[in-house]
Amino acid sequence: METVLIKTLQLLCCLSLLVVLHEGGHFGFSKLFGVKVEKFFMFFDYKFHLFSTKSKWFTRLFPHFKDNETEYGIGWIPLGGYVKIAGMIDESMDTEQMKKPAQPNEFRSKPVWQRFFIMFGGVLMNLITAWVIYSLVLLAWGRDYTPITSLEDGFQYNEQAHSLGFQDGDIPIRADQKDIVEYSTAVMRTIANASSVTVLREGKEIELEMPGEGLSMIKMIQAQPPFLMPMAEAFIDSVVPGSPAQRAGIVPGMKLLSAGGKDIKTWADYDNEVTLRRQDVLSSPDCTAEDSLRWRSLTIVVATADLSRQDTIALQLDKDYMMGVTRKLPKFKTVHLDYSLASCLPAGLSYGWRVLKNYVSDLRYVASADGAKSVGSFITIGNIFPSAWDWQQFWMLTALISIILAVMNILPIPGLDGGHIVLLFYEGITGHQPSDKAMEWIEKIGIGIILALMILAMSNDIRNFILPLFGL
Repeated sequence: METVLIKTLQLLCCLSLLVVLHEGGHFGFSKLFGVKVEKFFMFFDYKFHLFSTKSKWFTRLFPHFKDNETEYGIGWIPLGGYVKIAGMIDESMDTEQMKKPAQPNEFRSKPVWQRFFIMFGGVLMNLITAWVIYSLVLLAWGRDYTPITSLEDGFQYNEQAHSLGFQDGDIPIRADQKDIVEYSTAVMRTIANASSVTVLREGKEIELEMPGEGLSMIKMIQAQPPFLMPMAEAFIDSVVPGSPAQRAGIVPGMKLLSAGGKDIKTWADYDNEVTLRRQDVLSSPDCTAEDSLRWRSLTIVVATADLSRQDTIALQLDKDYMMGVTRKLPKFKTVHLDYSLASCLPAGLSYGWRVLKNYVSDLRYVASADGAKSVGSFITIGNIFPSAWDWQQFWMLTALISIILAVMNILPIPGLDGGHIVLLFYEGITGHQPSDKAMEWIEKIGIGIILALMILAMSNDIRNFILPLFGL
């Protein structure tokens, strides 16, 4: 329960900050160009709100807010926020104001270029926020990274990688003639998007041609065993309490020597054996519960940490074919970089740009069946935060989510900032605004699309996080 509360608190702090800053971008440009803003709310206030500067008790305490043209408040639905700008049809669907003559301080009365900046202001603020956060994180904590060449034993590859020419022990050092400097999860994305990859093999550089249509990063990530993983002997680091491993008598420090009668030298060897068992079950249309139970029965041979004694253990894997251990990986060389106030700004910009490019590149997978299953809502987002409060991790994840919000909002979907910007481009090119009725229908269509995406995301969260709690 404590873990859930910590993750929830981090999520609420992150979203509250980013929503206020995003809407503040719209608000700031509106005020700059003399446009009236009727409401500025964090979270949505359908039917009622938690706080408002127009509340009677608040105006009694602070009378000068009574005549303020903008109502500031906090809604009760934490799905975002909004500013209600006079003279435009937005998610509030207030069409009555549009029937009245246009006023000089309304959105519709301003030139196209000013309206563009008002609509783009939220996205711009999210991007600036990410840049500032990344820069300050680098200034405060610096950056640690693992040079990919420090993995001297190289990587172990799965069957798909072998078919492309990779060999166990290879170290990828370049993709499309650009150096791969550090080892991180981005290596998989780099290989997926490359037309050629250069590997270091026994001291020699070997160039491998990749498929012309590219690789599916989602399938590379989901593959078991993984497309590539550091070459690591199968030593056990820790054992999960109550897990099959603990019940079988496995203790930290042990080394796997064989599984199912097959020699195990690395964790990838073990993953391959377990994957074959799981695939046999999944591919059999007549598989019964007894068959599944039988395939999850695994005889393993383990040795003590000093390899002085061996034991044969009968292990019953759980329904996900997991034994319940964490793996001891080699300690790789880590390089630490410190930044000054002058150097952190360009470094933060460069880091944020890489994150933005990678996220935009990954969006193409969302249209696939596997990608649609990966779309999540607040449970998915909250789950990426650490279970213990870590300020560095919190700010790095907040910057990432700020970039995600910027990209999501700039998509040309009616109702989002990107949809409004597309209409402004149309007006700028043709010299004509869509009619109020057309704008109303466009807004309704956009809200429908957004609701459909929210339902998809929430259903994925229910399937991935809620149902497993009940064993479903």
